[in-house]
Amino acid sequence: MARGLAALLLALLPVADAFAQGGGLPALNVSPAPGGGQSYSLSLQVLLMMTALTLLPAALLAMTAFTRIVVVLGLLRQALGTGGTPSNQILVGLALFLTLFVMQPVFERVYTDAAKPYLDGQMQFEPALAAAAKPIRGFMMAQTREADLMTFAKIAGNDGPYADPDSVPFAVLAASFLTSELTTAFQIGFLLFIPFVVIDLVVASVLMSLGMMMLSPVIISLPFKLMLFVLVDGWALVMGTLASSFVMPS
Repeated sequence: MARGLAALLLALLPVADAFAQGGGLPALNVSPAPGGGQSYSLSLQVLLMMTALTLLPAALLAMTAFTRIVVVLGLLRQALGTGGTPSNQILVGLALFLTLFVMQPVFERVYTDAAKPYLDGQMQFEPALAAAAKPIRGFMMAQTREADLMTFAKIAGNDGPYADPDSVPFAVLAASFLTSELTTAFQIGFLLFIPFVVIDLVVASVLMSLGMMMLSPVIISLPFKLMLFVLVDGWALVMGTLASSFVMPS
């Protein structure tokens, strides 16, 4: 996992490359001002770098298994009917750890094929970036439905099929990947909802037959849903199913 985390630092290679060339990235530009003073202006390079860093986490999460995992966990919480328990922070943390486990082979390839050669000075930035993008694109393509790919290709103005996966524009692939991940997450969420909906229906029917219509079925069904989830070792089952639902490229 340490290598996988190190591979993520490849996105910061333009900054390291600029420092390696000796020029650096000046944080401030100083110029003479009228009256003998000095004026300071923030470097445009630094501004662009900081803007890219703010968008980097969202971009990384959008290109990994995180989307499917966190959506399924959110739907599972709604199916259980536990309100805000577990909290969003817990679900996001669990999704991040599971994402690292799922994406570890991909991150290992990024580190081996791109990050390590670049940091060792054996590869220039542009070839390293292309080498790092290849396993990421392979993972995204393996999860993407062809119908979603054709839909976004049409939106982008390219109706014809692509000759090979490498010819798919990255913007089209990223949008298609996110759409396919949401579809898969909703399918898994539907299957998770079924047993809990059955419990709610049974409890509601029993309460109506007993004439206890003033008692909320949620109060009675929640302990049964929690008991069922614990008895079947629900968390381990859901985590294992999510991890095995991803298709890893060869």
